[in-house]
Amino acid sequence: MHDQVNLLFNPKVGFYEYRTELQLFTDDPNAANGIGISTVPLLTEETLIELPLLLKYKSQRFNNTRMFFVGGLNGQFRTKNQEEANEDPVALKGTDVALEMGLGFDMYFQFFKFSPEIRFSHGLMNLYQDGHSDDRLAGAISDIRRKSITLYLNFQ
Repeated sequence: MHDQVNLLFNPKVGFYEYRTELQLFTDDPNAANGIGISTVPLLTEETLIELPLLLKYKSQRFNNTRMFFVGGLNGQFRTKNQEEANEDPVALKGTDVALEMGLGFDMYFQFFKFSPEIRFSHGLMNLYQDGHSDDRLAGAISDIRRKSITLYLNFQ
């Protein structure tokens, strides 16, 4: 678009693993106050296709470096169907839209450009699929949103 403004579209595939720890309170006569706590780990795995559309604003180049800010929207789609996802301990919906913001800098070398970047992502949609998750979660969860901090190391 301009020397200092770029429109970026970098599709990617992400492999995610979500861990949920469920703490159950039980009547345990051996516990100090008569109440025992047991922790049950629940594991959910997903493969997502991500289609980020980002606007990148770069500063003026100073020697061999340049700062930049990046922001935009990221559409995310799960690869497995909803029937398979409903069998997971924590059932999630298959699509999401995330708001992404980040910053980094470009370092220019003789044969390539290295661009480390940190990006923050905040999901805009409630992903929790009520009624299909583990029965012990009934009423305990009302809203799940994806949030992430990612470090990108780009070589061009």
